[in-house]
Amino acid sequence: MAFYIKTSCLIKFIKIIKVGITYFIIVRKNITRPFEDQTSLEFFSKKSDCSLFMFGSHNKKRPNNLVIGRMYDYHVLDMIELGVEKFVSLKDIKNSKCPEGTKPLLVFAGDDFDLREDYRRLKNLLIDFFRGPTVSNIRLAGLEYILHFTALNGKIYFRSYKLLLKKSGCRTPRIELEEMGPLLDLVLRRTHLASDDLYKLSMKIPKALKPKKRKNISQDTFGTTYGRIHMQKQDLGKLQTRKMKGLKKRPAEKITEDKEINPKKIKKS
Repeated sequence: MAFYIKTSCLIKFIKIIKVGITYFIIVRKNITRPFEDQTSLEFFSKKSDCSLFMFGSHNKKRPNNLVIGRMYDYHVLDMIELGVEKFVSLKDIKNSKCPEGTKPLLVFAGDDFDLREDYRRLKNLLIDFFRGPTVSNIRLAGLEYILHFTALNGKIYFRSYKLLLKKSGCRTPRIELEEMGPLLDLVLRRTHLASDDLYKLSMKIPKALKPKKRKNISQDTFGTTYGRIHMQKQDLGKLQTRKMKGLKKRPAEKITEDKEINPKKIKKS
């Protein structure tokens, strides 16, 4: 029963975060203790170029154990151990399901996610796990999957819902939530958190990935690109225009202009 819960949890999590990632499952009979020795995790991370990992184990002291974590420079950055007290699979809830790879909406409820440091890191780690690929546009019909995390009385309740859009008689639809699974009740156990300096260093964006600033170019709210051009002051009197006989100056007009520009030269002559 314990092996079924551990394996099923890993498989269900993989189905949720399947889109846009590379994942691998390794079954090892020998004992692996991530909190005592992290070399095996770092080896597989470097070998497969994976920055996130989830480890399942079961023993008498810590039954139905899940360890989730992330890497920085192929070394363990954050690692949090969770105990599974209750687990309900997708098959056990007889409702309609969302297609695999659907980008979920993440909802976090509870003051612990904002007040306690270990819960704040857990929230940030769960966002990294389930956020999916970055998209530029979202349509209303595509918002159909919700992952809800509630921190209450020392436990973390993980629920997943299908979002149903119903007719409301107006332009904005009425929203209903239908539970679809999986369902987990988790308990926070051990934590391995990076120091504040290392955590800030891991969040820095490399210079090669930063978007280059383009001078004198801007965009409005509709995505239209505008460019600003800097030019020297032009003398409109010397501007070449279309030649027409009707616009030619008469000899008398030319003499008056020359008198205004060079009056001294005209007097001498």
